[in-house]
Amino acid sequence: DPDTPAPVRFLPAFDNAILGYHDRSRIIDDAHRGLSVAGARVVLVDGRVAATWNVEAGTVIVTPLGRFSRADRSTVAEQGRALASFLSDNDSQRIQIAASPC
Repeated sequence: DPDTPAPVRFLPAFDNAILGYHDRSRIIDDAHRGLSVAGARVVLVDGRVAATWNVEAGTVIVTPLGRFSRADRSTVAEQGRALASFLSDNDSQRIQIAASPC
């Protein structure tokens, strides 16, 4: 059902969900299409690219491409903590969400 919300997902660089399709408009806005070919790690919110992410000193840093709702920010933070824990072998759950560009 197209009205079913998609969960927040952190995708690695060069993930097939972005690179596997010629028409990426179903997942990424035209304004941000360059991210897919630049090898950016992206965050999907409701099935759309909404941020990029990287890791610095054990902290997952999320850089939104637009404004997150309060609920989306909370869910991104929760998933980011889980990712930080996974990447650090349960040594860190640190996440930083950068200020929105808007």
